[in-house]
Amino acid sequence: MFDRRSIIVGGATLVAGCATPVRPGTAGTAPSRFVGVDGLHFVRDGKPYRYAGANVWYGAWLGADTAYGNRARLGRELDRLQALGVRNLRIIGSAEESPLKNSITPGFRGKGSSYNEDLLKGLDWTLAEMAKRDMTAIVYLANFWEWSGGMMTYLSWVNGGNFINMNDPAHPWPEFPDRNAAFYTSRPAQTLLRDYIKAVVQRTNSVTGVAYADDPTIMAWQLANEPRPGGSDAVAVPNLPNFYRWIDETARYIKALDGHHLVTTGSEGLKGSIEREDVVLDAHRSPAIDYMTTHIWPNNWSWMDAGNLATTYDAGSAKVADYIAAHVRLARQLGKPLVIEEFGYPRDGATAYDPKIATTFKDRFYRQIYAAVEADTAAGGPLAGSNFWAWNGEARTPHADYRFVRGDLGYMGDPPHEPQGWYGVFDSDASTMAVIKAHAAALAG
Repeated sequence: MFDRRSIIVGGATLVAGCATPVRPGTAGTAPSRFVGVDGLHFVRDGKPYRYAGANVWYGAWLGADTAYGNRARLGRELDRLQALGVRNLRIIGSAEESPLKNSITPGFRGKGSSYNEDLLKGLDWTLAEMAKRDMTAIVYLANFWEWSGGMMTYLSWVNGGNFINMNDPAHPWPEFPDRNAAFYTSRPAQTLLRDYIKAVVQRTNSVTGVAYADDPTIMAWQLANEPRPGGSDAVAVPNLPNFYRWIDETARYIKALDGHHLVTTGSEGLKGSIEREDVVLDAHRSPAIDYMTTHIWPNNWSWMDAGNLATTYDAGSAKVADYIAAHVRLARQLGKPLVIEEFGYPRDGATAYDPKIATTFKDRFYRQIYAAVEADTAAGGPLAGSNFWAWNGEARTPHADYRFVRGDLGYMGDPPHEPQGWYGVFDSDASTMAVIKAHAAALAG
């Protein structure tokens, strides 16, 4: 399935075809502080490793010692999450200075080889503070979507500045993901990303003095947030060999730089794989991919009606159950662990973004996800953890329309292209936090 040629572009070797790495923590190896894989399960310190996690993409921005940073708030948010029993955070380790609408600024990098050291030090600080609380991190190194610059930005840097914006009426769905899929055939764009991956993976933490590659605080490197082979079958199907090749080669490249950490895709699962099980399997089949991921978004996928939750919740819940069961079955087939690393649900109402609005159905949805994790764990299955989307904490939007404005410093789990408060969990959401805390305690027990 995979083309494992060694390819040289622009004088930079794109590593491929290296020997299959030993997966850290596999059976027969000595106990390690690094999270590893033993069959269907994660292990750490010689014991099974399961976790209740959260998405806190903005950690590096808060951790930066700059006008846009807020290290005191970062510490408070981590303390709140630790008190809930959250053990793992999924954070972003890349963002590109981009012409795309709604992309976050500042970024970790522009087109050149000079990277934003202030923001990288913010990532250092975040990892150092997580280590104090015995949390682990999943760090994603690219984004299929526009809100952090992403693959469309890389393409614009090598194609003369051509790009389209997501949700542009002049370029209706699925034109954006179809155009983005050209990344998997653009060796110049991939080379730019590889250069950045190398800089991050081989970085030494300026706070702790520990090389990232030697830091057990990092659980896994992730290739990208929600990589897809395309948006339409007409583009995605012929692009599948390129998509699989990019996953395999990039994962092997990271393994060649860092032999301690796990690597995974960041895939949504079936919804990011043109609804085909064979695509999910082949995207995670590379021996350099250590575990499988899936994301669950009932509202985004029209599985329920946010304006009529009372009568549509149950139908959506049934689809969620089927979706989880399908991915558990696929993970068993692969023989790899599974993480539900994104799941989100709105508050009670179609345009309900204010933290004062109830979370009745959101709490039910969280309980469903957590019950599935607990049941599969009890059965010895591959479902080893989850990361809710996302932690808003003490942030509140100052804008009546709940829209993000460039320059806003009250970072939330809801990224800049989304209404601020749509899916995130606020520090005042007592009932939701109680659900999270109960699940974390159940897994710990």
